[in-house]
Amino acid sequence: MRRLWMSLLAVPVLALAVPTAASAAPSAPAARAALAARTAPAAAAAAAQALQPGMSGAAVKALQRRLAALKYYPGSIDGNFGTSTLEAVWAFEEVQRLPAHNFVTSAMQWALAHPKAPRVLVPRGGANRVEVSLSREVLVLYHNNQVQLISHVSTGGGYFFCSPGGGCGHAITPTGNFRTVVFMRGWIRVPLGEMFNPVFFIGTAFAIHGDTDVPLAPVSHGCVRIPMDIAAFFHTLVRVPGEPVYIR
Repeated sequence: MRRLWMSLLAVPVLALAVPTAASAAPSAPAARAALAARTAPAAAAAAAQALQPGMSGAAVKALQRRLAALKYYPGSIDGNFGTSTLEAVWAFEEVQRLPAHNFVTSAMQWALAHPKAPRVLVPRGGANRVEVSLSREVLVLYHNNQVQLISHVSTGGGYFFCSPGGGCGHAITPTGNFRTVVFMRGWIRVPLGEMFNPVFFIGTAFAIHGDTDVPLAPVSHGCVRIPMDIAAFFHTLVRVPGEPVYIR
């Protein structure tokens, strides 16, 4: 019920030869093609040198420590760039309003040194609260008005679907002011599928829950999907029932 990053033509000078406009400079399409041909290898080389999944070492560990200090969850601080670290990278890019990539861009490196705080959705929503931004696909958990956790999420995909158990509708995550209702441990089967460790905020229909698929695109039926490793402890950080949940 759940994104990535002209050259001049040399013309021989001949006696009495006068270059025409067509030969004096390349056409616009040719110039763009030449520029792309020259810059594409450089861009590919930059991506190859950037930190990305599968890498390991001190640089990855430093990235994980920085993300964790900023309240993103990169998984274990072990120097291995895995799924948890990638999802933390996505969350950071979403908050900083950077294009999402599957590697750490130079723009992200700069932003890590000059990070922006998440935009507050409900300034007077309470000292302890959960805010979910549908436009940025990010969840922010506040404790005593301080950011405690920032997570990438995947919300309603907007598509039309029909439930195997009956009933059809559009995959929309409701916006509004809610409160946590109940927590259910482990994998829970509902008419629209399964969810892991759901913290429900509308009856037992809409929840913040773990899923094995939390892509950059919004793809859920309407719930707020969070990564599995975060879902393992998310319920311990919120009051159930009663924690305010704001979705905008």
